[in-house]
Amino acid sequence: MSVLITALLCGAVVGVALGALGGGGGVLAVPALVYLLGVAPAEAGTTSLVIVIATSVTALARHSGAGTVDWRTGFLFAAAGVLPAVGASALAHRIPQPALTAAFAVLAALAAAAMLRGARTARCAPTAEPAGRGGRAGTFAAGAGLGAVTGLLGVGGGFLAVPALVSVLRLPMRKAVGTSLVVILVNSAVSLATRLTVSGPNLDPAVFGPFVGAAVLGAWDGKRLAAKLSGTALQRTFAVVLLAVAAAMLIGVLV
Repeated sequence: MSVLITALLCGAVVGVALGALGGGGGVLAVPALVYLLGVAPAEAGTTSLVIVIATSVTALARHSGAGTVDWRTGFLFAAAGVLPAVGASALAHRIPQPALTAAFAVLAALAAAAMLRGARTARCAPTAEPAGRGGRAGTFAAGAGLGAVTGLLGVGGGFLAVPALVSVLRLPMRKAVGTSLVVILVNSAVSLATRLTVSGPNLDPAVFGPFVGAAVLGAWDGKRLAAKLSGTALQRTFAVVLLAVAAAMLIGVLV
């Protein structure tokens, strides 16, 4: 199969996942780029960030129109992750590829676990109430950690941001999902700018263009798919795929 066709197919699958689940596409994009298209992990993370930014802008516009975005909270949360995102992005090209692969495999497994318990979290989501002092400290810690993960591995981290916004800041689930897009967009934009400044646009256009284009278009089909199928079933299916990807990546590093 040619590189063009493989890039188009992989990008479309990632886009459908993003559109159907509202996140998680970056976790799937990096393994697809590395194992199916032969892209180095650091460059795969850069491509993933472009996909996350493009799809997050579209999703954020939709949530903003529905009034489910707490802009102040989102920007405060994102501000805590800016410096960690810059530092981790600058280090991404200096870390050995096996170490990056292993770290990403662990992240994929954590994302799968978060999705498997996502339905229970949604049912138990609390009503909004102000965060106290511990909440503000937790917000800073969670925001800094998310920025570092985004910068190092090239994923949006919505599966980490949403639980933090719900449990630490006590946002309702729908508003947490919308607000997380602000965090994802800021962290991803900062990380992408840092990567391009440090290492330059070292991307293969034969892979980058078709993959990103198909992902953005596939996100629209994913939205229609989400309207027809159970959200819980979609999450569980995607979680199983992520667990399989994580296992394959760890085996590849260890063997």
